[in-house]
Amino acid sequence: MKRKTVFLLIAAGLVWGEVPFGLADPPSPGTAVERPAPAFSLILFSGEKVQLTDFRGKVLVLNFWHSG
Repeated sequence: MKRKTVFLLIAAGLVWGEVPFGLADPPSPGTAVERPAPAFSLILFSGEKVQLTDFRGKVLVLNFWHSG
């Protein structure tokens, strides 16, 4: 009986944790979903200049991080 109760509590916690993600509001009309990102370029620490278009057709993860 105790094992069944623990299992039910874990299952309920997993379901409850997923509910907010399934009920999220859709993106607002101003959100750039499924539209190309604006073109930009940047200079790497090595001095090399790269452009967003250099990565066309590839998966690219951008991490905009700021401290301070």
